Amino acid sequence: MTISEYIKSINLRYKTGISREHSYRGDLQSLLERMLKNVIVTNEPARIDCGAPDFILTHQEVPVGYIEAKDIGEPLTGSKHKEQFNRYKESLPNIIFTDYLDFHFYRDGEFVMSVRLAEIAGDSIHSIPENGEKFRQMINDFATHTLQTIRSAAKLSKMMAAKARLLSDVIHNALKEDRENGTDRVNEPANTTLRDQLNAFQSVLIHDIDEKEFADIYAQTIAYGMFAARLHDKNLETFSRFEAARLIPKSNPFLRKLFQYIAGYDLDERIDWIVDALADIFRATDVDGLLNNFGKATQQTDPVIHFYETFLAEFDPKLRKSRGVWYTPE
Repeated sequence: MTISEYIKSINLRYKTGISREHSYRGDLQSLLERMLKNVIVTNEPARIDCGAPDFILTHQEVPVGYIEAKDIGEPLTGSKHKEQFNRYKESLPNIIFTDYLDFHFYRDGEFVMSVRLAEIAGDSIHSIPENGEKFRQMINDFATHTLQTIRSAAKLSKMMAAKARLLSDVIHNALKEDRENGTDRVNEPANTTLRDQLNAFQSVLIHDIDEKEFADIYAQTIAYGMFAARLHDKNLETFSRFEAARLIPKSNPFLRKLFQYIAGYDLDERIDWIVDALADIFRATDVDGLLNNFGKATQQTDPVIHFYETFLAEFDPKLRKSRGVWYTPE
């Protein structure tokens, strides 16, 4: 699909007067797939319903960018979507917000550029042909994003915490969806993994834990489990959630078994995208080298334990205080 074909298609839908945000997703997906070779554009409704952006772009199973789409004519600035957009900008380093006509590109939370492909005139949509080349350049730049090497514990903790907070939100939404819908989703088998794990936590570990508290613990465990796994990774060129499940040392059997259970091949498809995004952070981090400097800076002999204080302070300072998590003697 070319840009002109894309505008023509969404114009036909728009003129019916009954099309809504999701009606145009297939057109945008077709346009992106035509423009971007070797990039997979995923539009997964089950993920979207639980808090994922509308489109996830991956190259060789590595996430390279995200697109959040609103209905045609929806404001991309102002207060209406500010909370959601800020949450995505904080946790996802490469994202575009669009109403299918106007495209706003952000990288590392900072505005990069915007391009308008068409405008509304009456009950029709009219193309702006002179912006086509600028749009192509923007999309190519967007899809070739690579995460810069992370060289400080402070930056790593902020990036881990931002993704862990988003992961917690997605898990919480998935649990609510399962409770409200009886875990059944149309035309696909139910995945009860999250609900089963919550029940196990309530039975064995914390009897009065609620869905939000469980989501926080779950997200922290995945984030810090991947951190521990990356510390023992001898090949810094590759890293994934599957590799992480193998790398957590046997000397930590609880984390190893728990992490293999929650981040293995049966991970709920509604949250796997954000776990893969976490792995993307660690591919850009030499955790072992970073902790050498961290240990010297904090004068601690076990920086792995004490990095958790830094991470939790970014994730939720109030949670850290309520749990009594502070720097402690070895």
